[in-house]
Amino acid sequence: MNTAHPQAWHPALSAISPEIRQWLQDRGSLTRRIQDRCEQFYVEPVFQSLTKIFGDESIKMKLRQDELALVREVYLYCCDKPVVFAHSVVPRKGLRGVWRSLSGLGNRSLGSMLFTNPKIKRTPLEFKKVGSGHFLYDRAVIRLITNPPNLWARRSLFTLQGQSILVTEVFLPDILDLPS
Repeated sequence: MNTAHPQAWHPALSAISPEIRQWLQDRGSLTRRIQDRCEQFYVEPVFQSLTKIFGDESIKMKLRQDELALVREVYLYCCDKPVVFAHSVVPRKGLRGVWRSLSGLGNRSLGSMLFTNPKIKRTPLEFKKVGSGHFLYDRAVIRLITNPPNLWARRSLFTLQGQSILVTEVFLPDILDLPS
């Protein structure tokens, strides 16, 4: 019997197709991997604001529940199909420090910055299957024509000079149509 809390993020994957597993477990640049398989890649920013973050994000980032952070949400597209919904959280204090350039990314991917600096360290990936009612699912499916019963998400912290950014990626169904 699995006694883990249903809202918990997990360090390992189980009962998952090999096709989605290869996307979820890849620790390299997701942006680069999609670009390598896509003739026309682009990033569509959909939300960026200094706001309160969700409970499990506050815990992961060691922030108070009422502490503000910059939340940035984008879709990664291959041709005209959204393949990933990305949700990033930077504590307010990080915006004055090493992550200050994040607020000006515009339609560039965060991955283009994170994977070009060898001093940035990444924590192990955590995984979660999200469905209707979970904030990530509800935000991710906005650009979809039909909503699947659930979506796989992964997240990890990227740290530079003691300051972290939490990056969560929700994999949309069309990711599986890209060549492997």
